[in-house]
Amino acid sequence: MTREPVEPRKQQVYSITSAATSHSDDIGAREKRYAISMGIRTACFIGAIIADGWLRWVLLAGALLLPYTSVILANAGVRKRGAGPSVFGPENAIEAPRPTQLDD
Repeated sequence: MTREPVEPRKQQVYSITSAATSHSDDIGAREKRYAISMGIRTACFIGAIIADGWLRWVLLAGALLLPYTSVILANAGVRKRGAGPSVFGPENAIEAPRPTQLDD
């Protein structure tokens, strides 16, 4: 008897939290964006040395403006929220029990 390979079940994964990405993942993504931007800046400086005419000035402007935009983008920190309602939203509010009236 030969057994046919069993195909794994395709299960849908549900989000159980609306938590943001972890701090270490967020910092890693920011560092990656900043490193890419600084690599482009270095290429602009090298290109400004090699190029001539209007292209030199465009590359030089890019090399001078990129540090500012890189820091702004790196500090922005894009955080993705999970799908689902907020745990602090009004739909999760609990009503306080109403006081009962005592007869005199």
